[in-house]
Amino acid sequence: MMVDTEFYKSSLNELYDGVYYVDRDRKIRYWNKAAERLTGHKSSEVVGKHCSDILMHIDDKGVNFCKKQCPLAKTTVDGRAREADLYLLHKNGHRVPVSIRVAPIRDSSGQITGAVQIFSDKSPVVTVRQRLEQCEKMALLDPLTNSPNRRYIKMNLNSRLDEMSRYGWPFGVLFIDIDHFKRVNDVYGHDVGDEILKMIAKTLLNNLRPFDLLGRWGGEEFTAIIANVNEQQLYSIANRFRLLVENSALHKESDTIRVTVSIGAAFAQSNDTMDKLLKRADQLMYHSKISGRNRVSTSWDE
Repeated sequence: MMVDTEFYKSSLNELYDGVYYVDRDRKIRYWNKAAERLTGHKSSEVVGKHCSDILMHIDDKGVNFCKKQCPLAKTTVDGRAREADLYLLHKNGHRVPVSIRVAPIRDSSGQITGAVQIFSDKSPVVTVRQRLEQCEKMALLDPLTNSPNRRYIKMNLNSRLDEMSRYGWPFGVLFIDIDHFKRVNDVYGHDVGDEILKMIAKTLLNNLRPFDLLGRWGGEEFTAIIANVNEQQLYSIANRFRLLVENSALHKESDTIRVTVSIGAAFAQSNDTMDKLLKRADQLMYHSKISGRNRVSTSWDE
């Protein structure tokens, strides 16, 4: 019986999840519409190329899975199905959290001929979209990055301080500054600088927990309010943000532009005012700068 491959491809294109096949050499042989949407790469751009050249998965420790621990490569060898939560590299340079599932593809004799990967977007898309629509209505949205602006951050921060005073709910603030951003503007121009700001905003917003907040404070600075954490958890989240930015990239013709961020992570105290907490986060961020950049500083670094 002849297999109608076009029928199956058409069906797979209706899925919300990204799907792609690779052969034993990990060259992509099929790339569905959802994979195009989730990665920014058209099928015509990736079919015939190695998947490691396109997605460049990393974990939350910054380990490049495509080079060392590729689930697809392992499955094509031992035939075992695998699952993992990773971060893929979008064509526009930002990182997208995905849940992946890998299974072997076998021929009629049972020999492994490749593998299929299904991946789902784990971004809190709906929550973020609703929040941004609300911000836009209230003129609380930064027009460049489509993230909350300073005014909205301050409103949210006042609410968090009030909740901590009333109910004891812990939280922290991250002050995030792009390293050597002036150099980017000087070398590549302000248009590329704006694209870098948008790339970082997307990376951070895509990987934000639904109940946290991140917005543009101004210039090359972002501020995040991280709820329901202790100091160690606050550091872990800040360091994950740092790693994701470090592993993002903007491609402009023959240039690949990468930047890093310095972060100050301040845990809210019972006697904090908004100004005191923000000042402490800013000072910790400056400590990261003078300590070599591309790092997170917390209260125990002071």
